[in-house]
Amino acid sequence: MPTNEKEYNGYLFDQLSLLERLERVAEKEGATAVLAEIAFERKQVERKLYQNPPLA
Repeated sequence: MPTNEKEYNGYLFDQLSLLERLERVAEKEGATAVLAEIAFERKQVERKLYQNPPLA
């Protein structure tokens, strides 16, 4: 479990990176359902990452 906000944000950025890689493959394959799910997941991660006020 993350010990501070910086570490938690690092995990969220890692998740965004993973979603970007998956999105790239899904676009090549024309997988529209997968792209829709990736977009949904990206919104969830960004909501956590850019929340206001910060966790601390």
